[in-house]
Amino acid sequence: MSSIEKSLLATRFRGFLPVVIDVETGGFNSRTDALLEIAAVMVSMNDEGLLYVSGSHHYHVTPFEGANLEKEALEFTGIDPYHPFRDAVEEKDALTDIFAPIRQQIKAEGCTRAVLVGHNAVFDHDFVKAAASRQGIKRNPFHPFSCFDTATLAGLAVGQTVLAKACRAANIPFDNKEAHSAIYDAKRTAELFCYIVNRWQQLGGLEGVELG
Repeated sequence: MSSIEKSLLATRFRGFLPVVIDVETGGFNSRTDALLEIAAVMVSMNDEGLLYVSGSHHYHVTPFEGANLEKEALEFTGIDPYHPFRDAVEEKDALTDIFAPIRQQIKAEGCTRAVLVGHNAVFDHDFVKAAASRQGIKRNPFHPFSCFDTATLAGLAVGQTVLAKACRAANIPFDNKEAHSAIYDAKRTAELFCYIVNRWQQLGGLEGVELG
């Protein structure tokens, strides 16, 4: 495929590459609260137009200088930001390393940019944008305001908006003990996104709709 050819995946989402992102944080304010974990799960599309999970990247993140850490948020996630065995990296390094394979797949698929997929996606989107801005990263591969929200999609597709309940409704195993880990939640979110898109495709999908 040449760099300007569009893949089936690019054609399906108007030139966008969907990438599932989940973050764990030190609070709810993206401008002041620490980014503590970030995970990206990549999806690809087979020749039948069905999505599948194709890779993942995950980092524990060192709180940026001056970051706020809410006690309630840390108790909820169970994260100790300064645990000696946490193997955390600096925020700029985490974002740089997460963005690199996303840009590579954008080019390989013939997409124009990535679109963030998340469960209650605005939260993850805001933290990624704020961290990229804070670290002076100008080449953020994600669309600046559009995102795909699996909470909304799952409400339509399976009648559930909570991630664990939506996964179970879609027959995707979900272990509550593993929840609130960025990589676990991102993988389950990716499976849920693939399930919804593929189910729509199996029911007729975009047949008769002009793509491009």
